[in-house]
Amino acid sequence: MDHAKELMNKLRSKQARVAILGLGYVGLPLAVVFAESGFKVTGIDPIREKVDSLNKGISYVLDISSDKVRSLIDSGKLSATTDFSVLKDIDAVSICVPTPLRKTGDPDLSFILSVADSLQKYVHPGMVIVLESTTYPGTTRELILAKLCENSGLEVGKDFFLAFSPERVDPGRKDWTTINTPKVIGGITPACSEVAKTWYEQSLQNVVPVSSAEVAEMAKLLENTFRMINIGMVNEMAIMCDRLGVDIWEVIEAAATKPFGFMKFQPGPGLGGHCIPIDPLYLSWKMKTLNYSARFIELASEINTTMPRFTVSKVQDALNAQKKALNGTSILVLGAAYKPDIDDLRESPSLDIIHLLGEKGAIVNYHDPFIPTLDHDEIKMESVKDLDAAVREADCVVIVTNHSSYDYAKILKNAKLIVDTRNALKTQGQNIEKVVRL
Repeated sequence: MDHAKELMNKLRSKQARVAILGLGYVGLPLAVVFAESGFKVTGIDPIREKVDSLNKGISYVLDISSDKVRSLIDSGKLSATTDFSVLKDIDAVSICVPTPLRKTGDPDLSFILSVADSLQKYVHPGMVIVLESTTYPGTTRELILAKLCENSGLEVGKDFFLAFSPERVDPGRKDWTTINTPKVIGGITPACSEVAKTWYEQSLQNVVPVSSAEVAEMAKLLENTFRMINIGMVNEMAIMCDRLGVDIWEVIEAAATKPFGFMKFQPGPGLGGHCIPIDPLYLSWKMKTLNYSARFIELASEINTTMPRFTVSKVQDALNAQKKALNGTSILVLGAAYKPDIDDLRESPSLDIIHLLGEKGAIVNYHDPFIPTLDHDEIKMESVKDLDAAVREADCVVIVTNHSSYDYAKILKNAKLIVDTRNALKTQGQNIEKVVRL
């Protein structure tokens, strides 16, 4: 039997049954796109609260409306479960589970390995599996393929089909979303690439096939390493400009007038999100196993991870200029999310800044319209209810996340002192004594 041909026919006719493993910031939008295009999609996640929420038509991902989820649930195109045994009747599987770093800096592959164990029980002829979770080159072949072939008697590229397609989700974006962001796909074999490409192009606007899973895995790491290194460079430039007494933001704007040979990156209080702070370190870890040091990655990571401490030093110096000590003063941190206008807290530099300020004896409060509570490691806090009052009462306001909903003119008027790490006050005037910029 030609499993590839039969499966591709099912995919083109939307008769194939689809499963998404992991219903977070990547998995849920992907499940919605597949369901909206006509596939019957089952989302699988071990977290019961997520499953129950979706089955009630309630979205917990900011980019996906509850109305959209409810419509797909009611139409029978989308459902959610914690039961992995449904995979025995599934034709196409996308793996969208987290791939964090351990505190030791090495990859935490426990989620991928757990999914591989579950898939091993139910992999069958005529199934295509695509890994989307970012990881080091070789993971799809060395871990997923090895696990699926173990004791199954199935041949990849003939009986079942395996590929890697890196997620490119940027939470909060309206211009580039899951459906129109170009999708790179690389299979273990040419047949795997063809089947996976056939599946994804039924729902996504632009699918870009490459020659292997390893090329697709490396492409994702190149994308994020490029950003990490350039952010590290401009962060170091900010530190140098601080020593030189030069305005880094004016320097960047001046350089950006060059119409070629320059790409604008901006400094900040640290790296956040699910990709840039983590993904390049997967590559660095992999290269260490091959006795190679990824020096650019290590240096950029070192610079970027010092930025929360540099931010705190700016707060300390600003207070000192007003004859105040950081110890015992009231600090209001504006923004907890890792970037504006989203509710994503992953790897947010705000967490490090709050922790470091607290270590130095400051009385720290925070405000974020998208994140009402913080419960992370030793940090347990609630967003202040009255922002205007909190701004007036704080000895120093630290702008960490420049949410568009903030009235910066009012904040500038009411605050005693502001440390602006995002140049959020640039439209409020450049030479204001009570504003210290990164």
